[in-house]
Amino acid sequence: MDITLTSNAAFDRAIAPVLNVLSRDQAARIVEFHADATLQNRIEELASKSNEGELSDSEMAEYEGYALANRFIAVLQAKAQGLVDASNGQQ
Repeated sequence: MDITLTSNAAFDRAIAPVLNVLSRDQAARIVEFHADATLQNRIEELASKSNEGELSDSEMAEYEGYALANRFIAVLQAKAQGLVDASNGQQ
């Protein structure tokens, strides 16, 4: 029997215990989270420079870090939305 998980299934399995400690209100706060204006402006600045091919090595590293965090937050928000929907009786 092959018990190998897909990348998404493995990720879901790994974060399930973390999600299980969230209350409905905590999950809702995660869903509503947005970067502050200063951070958003910095990300937009780096994105613009990236599109023009003008990022320094240190700016590229910074931009990649923000991109990684953004992907994580997007997945976390989607999972938290599922918890909120489930607590509201939606599927």
